[in-house]
Amino acid sequence: MKRTSPRLAARRMPNNHRLSLGATALAAIALAGCASSPPGSSDTPTRPSSSFTVPGLEKPAEVLVDRWGVPHLYAGTLYDAFVAQGFIAARDRLWQMDLWRKRGLGEMAKDFGPAWVESDRAARAVLYRGDMYREWLAYGSDAKRVAEAFTAGVNAYVAQVRAQPALLPTEFALLGYQPATWSPEDVVRIRHHGLTLNFTSEVDRARAFCAGGQGVKADWLRRELDPPVTPKVPVGFDPCTIPAAELRAAYMRATESPQFSKANTRVGMDAGAPSTPVALLPGSAESIAAKAEQDAAQQQEQALQGDPTGAYGSNNWVISPKLTSTGRPILANDPHRSHGAPSLRYMTHLSAPGMDAIGAGEPFLPGLSIGHNGTIAFGLTRFYMDQEDLYVYQLNPRNPNEYRYQGRWEPMTRVTERIAVKGEGAPREVVNTFTRHGPVLLSEPGKRRAYALRAAWLEPGMAPYFGSMDYMRARNWDQFRAAMNRWGAPGENQVYADSSGNVGWIPGGLTPIRPNWDGLMPVPGDGRYEWSGFRNGDELPSEFNPARGYVVTANENNIPPDHPAAKKGIGYEWSDAARARRLKELFAAKVAAGSRFTIEDSERMQNDIVATPAQRLLKLLAGLRSDDAQTAAGLRLLQGWDGTMDRDSAAAALYEVWSSKPLRAAVLKAGAGDVGAPLAAPGDNTRMVLLLENPFGWVSDAERDALLLQTLPPAMQELTAKLGPDMKAWKWGTLHRAEFRHPLAGVVDAATRKKLDVGDWPMSGSSFTPMAATYRASDYKLTAGASFRMVLDVGNWDASRVINTPGQSGNPDSPNYRDLAPLWLEGKYVPLVYSRGAVEKETVERIQLAPAK
Repeated sequence: MKRTSPRLAARRMPNNHRLSLGATALAAIALAGCASSPPGSSDTPTRPSSSFTVPGLEKPAEVLVDRWGVPHLYAGTLYDAFVAQGFIAARDRLWQMDLWRKRGLGEMAKDFGPAWVESDRAARAVLYRGDMYREWLAYGSDAKRVAEAFTAGVNAYVAQVRAQPALLPTEFALLGYQPATWSPEDVVRIRHHGLTLNFTSEVDRARAFCAGGQGVKADWLRRELDPPVTPKVPVGFDPCTIPAAELRAAYMRATESPQFSKANTRVGMDAGAPSTPVALLPGSAESIAAKAEQDAAQQQEQALQGDPTGAYGSNNWVISPKLTSTGRPILANDPHRSHGAPSLRYMTHLSAPGMDAIGAGEPFLPGLSIGHNGTIAFGLTRFYMDQEDLYVYQLNPRNPNEYRYQGRWEPMTRVTERIAVKGEGAPREVVNTFTRHGPVLLSEPGKRRAYALRAAWLEPGMAPYFGSMDYMRARNWDQFRAAMNRWGAPGENQVYADSSGNVGWIPGGLTPIRPNWDGLMPVPGDGRYEWSGFRNGDELPSEFNPARGYVVTANENNIPPDHPAAKKGIGYEWSDAARARRLKELFAAKVAAGSRFTIEDSERMQNDIVATPAQRLLKLLAGLRSDDAQTAAGLRLLQGWDGTMDRDSAAAALYEVWSSKPLRAAVLKAGAGDVGAPLAAPGDNTRMVLLLENPFGWVSDAERDALLLQTLPPAMQELTAKLGPDMKAWKWGTLHRAEFRHPLAGVVDAATRKKLDVGDWPMSGSSFTPMAATYRASDYKLTAGASFRMVLDVGNWDASRVINTPGQSGNPDSPNYRDLAPLWLEGKYVPLVYSRGAVEKETVERIQLAPAK
């Protein structure tokens, strides 16, 4: 088999991933945003070499940056590799890293003013506050040493920036502040970035059950539960007492990414101006009310960011050598998260004595969570175990800092801290309170109630993704499995392959044991509902060299029904199974045909745009007719379509508008009534399709068919208003646009926004295609999906392929800030070069790092 050279230009995907932008136009886009030649060309200019003194290094290190912006770090000692990683990550992503730290530690007000005091207090409530000795030991023997090395590298670059103001990233200048220095503890104490769930679903379920019978129906439509279970209101809990909006706001204030708006952020000449102090009463219901005006001002920008839970997805698979064309395993992974500029993922190659690993992680963490180490390969998706609970307390009428527990009044722990506030001479004092279960997110002294979060991710050893430091250095399945048994948060599916030809799958995560409830509702915090520990990792299923020859996961409930874990309440709220269903269909068809899998097959599957829910609904439309001209025209369009969410498809545009808006609203109303429909919104897509396929019990077949027809005209009218009256000119991609927004996009002027944001391109796919492309209902713009895709040829590592959009760099002036976005849009990849020889051929910049004398 002829192999493509790593130096060749990235491949173009086949016709099932068609574009409305031609190759010439895309090349122009790439050139417009990139000072260098197109990726893969032989004339990409070499950049000047540079050298830095880096305190913390023991020996000199060298960094080779390839044409796609991936740094290949060659260090003389193991820990020097992590010093170099911290330094180079800060060089590429300093503002992104500084913002993550600032938000996580609750230090936003220090540089952005009093509007951030309450969110700082909330962020501090969910910091890890336990014993640091136990914390470090939970990850492995050298976890602290790795974090010390990484933060030493970050701090070395921060010192360079302070010494050379020209190195200061644009965002710091816009906002008028300087980057902070890091401590090793920052890396593991911050927990808010771990894809937390299911606190808000418990709130929503309680709200629905308060409405009685229609509310129960609404909750069935709101979220699929798998395995099937009927939620029960816990004894002692009244769902009608839940202040749903306030609790949601409090939880998001503690865990969401920073939401910059003109109401809370000043840029340019105003960045250094004193702010008007805002008096807040942290943690109380009164503070929530006092912030209502500010929160309302932020809603528009938050809406532009999309619903973060829509980003909780991923695909991964591993294929045994007996099914591949190369006779080697293939491992593929495309984690789905919220899109933005810069990318969440950051690719790095760490080469040092005892370690030679390459792949991607998050720039603010040492090590890699996705990739390979020359012997084993690994890739992750979310495994939706339930790691959170909401506890409701009765407060002492004589002392609101005490709550009832096992028949007595137990005092809360009060932690008072001082928050520096920009524009104010003295720091603010804020108070967080904690019960035995966790941080109090909301207190209502007037109603004698308080609400606390209990989260597995606040336990020792639960810093999100930091546990990858352990498995990324494993050399075989037994070591990898042992590392995953120690994995804490978030819950993960890991697929595995090694150069000996073995493949496997193992989930991991800290799973609470709830002996007398299912975790689907809030519970009284009076001692009746307590976790009785955590499940052993060996209680979860796993596979090693399965007979079928492959493993596919896509966030569905993949616990086998006959496995003991299926009855242990690991989790009930999983991602929609549409992606998993489609991928498994593709695998089964390939195996049945006797064809062998290639690297290109995995690329095609990662970019597959067939929506199985659409195909199921099309079967219901197959025999329908209408005398109404508009309805008939819409029916003809859909009946001639196969469910492929191509950006050039008129039918795809009609289907998405119809199924997500008028049809969804009509099904919710029919299924839950006028009272229940708002409680079910936006509704679960799988539940909607199931109800339409099996209408018995709520409507007749005829009424179902009438509903399908009656909801088409509103969708046709919306498309006519937005795309014009000519149906032949409609295109899904005209609505569904790929745009990578910078966090400051909503607060800067138009010229700066153009510099910071990346793209505004027609986009194929949807939330329910393997090529996940989640969008905002308000304007159909892309919010989440696979910013990073990887396909590994296990053992022939230089033949592996990867893409990271919009680019590797966080510097808008860098040629690597947006250069990969047009390639990603087309479903293209670039080589993930690994051997020293292959790296040298693609090197465009050399950086020498020297120890401090």
